[in-house]
Amino acid sequence: MVSTIDDTKRLAIATKLADMKALQNLLISNEEKFIQDCTDDEIRKRLQDMLEDDRKNLGVLDTAIVQYGVPSELKETTQKLVEEVEKLMEGSELTLFEKVFEQELLKHKQTMTGLLIHKAAQVVGADIEAAIAPLNAVNFENRAHQEQLKGILEVLGVRELTGQEPYQGLWGRVQDAVAALSGVAGSVITRTDDEMSIRDLLRMDHTKADTLFAEILGADEPQKIAEYFGQLYKDIKVHGTAEEQVLYPAIRPYYEHTQEIYEQTDEVMEMLDEIKPLEPASSEFKAKIEQLRTATRNHINQEEKDIFTIIRDNFSHDQQKQMATEFKTFKSQLQEQMADSPSVIAN
Repeated sequence: MVSTIDDTKRLAIATKLADMKALQNLLISNEEKFIQDCTDDEIRKRLQDMLEDDRKNLGVLDTAIVQYGVPSELKETTQKLVEEVEKLMEGSELTLFEKVFEQELLKHKQTMTGLLIHKAAQVVGADIEAAIAPLNAVNFENRAHQEQLKGILEVLGVRELTGQEPYQGLWGRVQDAVAALSGVAGSVITRTDDEMSIRDLLRMDHTKADTLFAEILGADEPQKIAEYFGQLYKDIKVHGTAEEQVLYPAIRPYYEHTQEIYEQTDEVMEMLDEIKPLEPASSEFKAKIEQLRTATRNHINQEEKDIFTIIRDNFSHDQQKQMATEFKTFKSQLQEQMADSPSVIAN
């Protein structure tokens, strides 16, 4: 049976994602305090822009975590770090310069954690790379923020040490560095919303499912096959249940084949349960996977052809974002329920 596989590598990545979310909330809280405490209008403006980016990136992190689909708690050491930094930021022991210095260290930690997750995903599985794709935007913006914080630190530090203003040319240097990073990142960081549309989220789920099917059919080791199927099973169960609760009721007034799409979803989830007890090494297992992939791809094709058009033509941008929020929230709740009790939506 494949459902008992517990892949430690995927859980380790999930823990790192949970750490990133905790640090992201801490970065936002710190920036809000800095803006209140800083009297320099230019620095306050730069901090405000950074705060807006980080609030967006919190939403992006949430999306990556839900798409990844493996719930985890953050490490105890990360929780202690957050609590210690919160005390420092609330207290008066550190100057503003020293507090911003701590923030730059946190940004570095956040940047490196994001890059580490990206590199680990390349080793563990292509489906993980697909799931955490939104994280690339966070990683690039964090690197740009590091450069901005270095400029702020130079200004605050020179003032604190000498009582005088630094050479103004340093802001130009900072902007050049940020522009260079933006050029490397391209359009990945030129987004305006913290939430993707519902079509974006659905398409990401579809891409991840396609990747998992390819990984299962291309693998020879029973343990790897079991690992990939375990993820596919959870992903499709959560995705299908969330569609039935959030997506299909919304599009029913505009789509005469809604009942058919419900039935397709139920069929795919029933096929998953038929495969679940099979041995990954058996010839029957991969034959059933091929049948499942065909049924899933037929469903996806109809959804992306018909339902995506209905969503585009009948729902505003804000309505699509709201639907995405509801879809993502429902998926997150199901993932947590499955982690606590795997039988919650298994039947």
